[in-house]
Amino acid sequence: MDSFKQEKVQKFEEFVDRRLKPDLVRAIAARDKIFEQQKVFSDLKRNIENLEKNGVNCLRSLVNLGSEVYMQADVPDTRHIFVDIGQGFHVEFTWSEALEFISVKEARLTRQVEEYTHLIASIKTQIKLVLEGIRELLQIPAE
Repeated sequence: MDSFKQEKVQKFEEFVDRRLKPDLVRAIAARDKIFEQQKVFSDLKRNIENLEKNGVNCLRSLVNLGSEVYMQADVPDTRHIFVDIGQGFHVEFTWSEALEFISVKEARLTRQVEEYTHLIASIKTQIKLVLEGIRELLQIPAE
């Protein structure tokens, strides 16, 4: 009977280590990536609103060419901007169109964060449930 318990405990531990913990790490990483996207769109929204508020029609900026190499750029007309909409595509928007797109995108990202948060909670619950099962199999008193 003792070897049967040890075998069960080992299977439960393997399930937690090989399945649940990697799933948890992937879900947290995916949610963190969405948080980064939310920050990018929030920053873009704030910048567009500042451009509108200050009535900026032309702009001089530093552009990162890659590997932290920068070049000065002159933007003669800021009324139209290109926004990365995903999958490597960029769309030219007016400020108002960009703000509308950003609000829709932010709502979608918020829903995705909520979904991943529920998934993370579910995985954590499954881990606790399996660990509780191991504790009961080993007849260890609850703390």
